Amino acid sequence: MGNRDGAALSAVILAGGLGRRMGGGDKPLRLLGGQPILGHVIARIGPQVLRLALNANGDPARFAGFGLQVLPDPVPDRPGPLAGVLAALDWADGPVVTVPGDTPFLPANLVVRLHAAAGDGMAVASGPDGRAHPTCALWPPGAAPVIRAALDRGERRVREVAAALGAAEVPFEGPDPFFNINTPEDLVEAERRLG
Repeated sequence: MGNRDGAALSAVILAGGLGRRMGGGDKPLRLLGGQPILGHVIARIGPQVLRLALNANGDPARFAGFGLQVLPDPVPDRPGPLAGVLAALDWADGPVVTVPGDTPFLPANLVVRLHAAAGDGMAVASGPDGRAHPTCALWPPGAAPVIRAALDRGERRVREVAAALGAAEVPFEGPDPFFNINTPEDLVEAERRLG
C-alpha cells in the first residue's frame, strides 16, 4: 500500500450491505472478470492508503482470503453504511476514507483529491453526472459524535450527515468511476466495462 501525498490516511471498504437486489448474500464476493468484486475494490483503493480494513457484519471468516481486518458495526441494531462509517472512524487514528465494496472502478487519485479538498473537514466524491456519492468520502475524526447522534435519533442516510458536516464536493470525470453493482444487470454492465 502506497502513500503518494504524505497523508498517513486509512481507508475502510463498506461491505455490510444485504445485497437484496442481487438475490441476497455478500455482493463484494460475487465474481467480476474471474475475481471477487472486492478484489477489484482493494486493487483500486489499497495503493492509495497506508492502512486498509473492511466493514462487515456476521462471520468475518468469509473474508479471510483478503487479509484485511474486518470491523463489525459498533451499533448492531442500526445496520447500514452510516454505522459502517462510524466503525471506520472508531478504527482509524485520524481521518478515514470510505468506499463501498461494490464499486470496482474507483479513481486511482480518489484519496489524493479528497484529501486536498477536505482541509480539516470532510470531502465527498461526485460523479460525471454531478451526483454526490457520500459513501466515497473522507471523514474527519470529529464526525464520529455527529454520526453517533444521528444513529441514536434513527437517521440512516449518509447524505444527510455529510450535508450537516458541510462536506466539500470533489467532481470526477470520465466513465462513471463510482458505478456500483446492485443488480445482476449491473454485473453484466460491469463485465462489459471491464472488457
